[in-house]
Amino acid sequence: MSLRRFPTAPVICFGLVVALSACQAAPPAAEAPPPAEVLRVAVFNIFELSAAKVDQVDAAGIGLDPQLRSAAEILQRVRPDVVLINEIDVAIEPNPGETRVVDRFIAHYLAHPQSGQQPLDYAHRFTAPVNTGVPSGFDLDRDGNRDGPADGWGFGRYPGQYGMAVLSDLPIDRDSVRTFRMLRWAAMPGALIPDGRDGRPDWYPPEVAEHLRLSSKSHWDVSVRLPTDERLHLLASHPTPRGFDGEEDRNGRRNADEIRLWAEYLDGAEWIVDDDGQAGGLAEDASFVLLGDLNADPFAAGPNGGAPAIARLLTHPRIQDPEPRGEGAQDDDRPYAGDPSTRTAAYGRIDYVLPSRDLDVLDSAVFLPAKGDPRRSLVAGETRASDHQLVWVDLRIR
Repeated sequence: MSLRRFPTAPVICFGLVVALSACQAAPPAAEAPPPAEVLRVAVFNIFELSAAKVDQVDAAGIGLDPQLRSAAEILQRVRPDVVLINEIDVAIEPNPGETRVVDRFIAHYLAHPQSGQQPLDYAHRFTAPVNTGVPSGFDLDRDGNRDGPADGWGFGRYPGQYGMAVLSDLPIDRDSVRTFRMLRWAAMPGALIPDGRDGRPDWYPPEVAEHLRLSSKSHWDVSVRLPTDERLHLLASHPTPRGFDGEEDRNGRRNADEIRLWAEYLDGAEWIVDDDGQAGGLAEDASFVLLGDLNADPFAAGPNGGAPAIARLLTHPRIQDPEPRGEGAQDDDRPYAGDPSTRTAAYGRIDYVLPSRDLDVLDSAVFLPAKGDPRRSLVAGETRASDHQLVWVDLRIR
């Protein structure tokens, strides 16, 4: 476990019942001390964390890109023990001689103090191929061409764009990782594919619909190993955004089914088959955190995506919703049907960290400082880290 150091206050450390350790800023005298047993899990969509940007460095190898420096500073301030990064370039066909983008981001940015913060170095990192930008060979957007960014198995201008990475201070159990990149959309019972059948819009012809992949990036079940040798499953994904389509609602329908995949995975559905051919869902007694930019807001209208999609997770009997909040969200005067402080992007709450019900939630937040806070520039303005906010949840592991 890394030590969380906050530069604005003295640091005090606490031991954990599960043999973890963590540090938090000393509270004011009038406040009770923070919980002793804490594991901080986060998700952060860093807008287009690309190879081109991560390699903007000086002669000493220190990163120069303003956006990525802001993102690194946020991570150094929040200091999650485990974090899922969305929208990071990943290799589809790894080159043994090439250092991965995630490793370069750590080496060039997280490993160096940002505005006086303590560096971060995650010893355990996981990435895997995704569907974005991988040619499908079909004209999926029906524009007369088969080589556009919308014609990949997932939207992308090149293979591996908008990928994912897990950074962890805890060891990753690589032998138990399950990925679902190749799972066909048509394999899902009652799939919402707009293929003209059962009254659905006629967008994809049968010969195309049969080959479509469900996951626009990938779905991962990645376990981190606690010192007790217990496993915590990270259920990571980044479903396609709703929109960027037409009345056929092909992206909204896919988003809904990508989210539904997780709900049925928690139910142990046998139709779900991973990329190694293993069928079935998550064990009933497994502890997990479901996290990612899910591109679905609890108050967004739509027959498929938005509220109907995310409700399947927020009301699932195995999931609890901490409803993290950001103090600076009240400074955005755009109308929102829900609690504005829960928004993780200007257009709603779409980034989630959802623990299983057997885990104790100690605290949670959206990193969104208020106007007037010197940290506000990290989330607003020209050098902001992303159009999404980092979301974190503190857990006590039983």
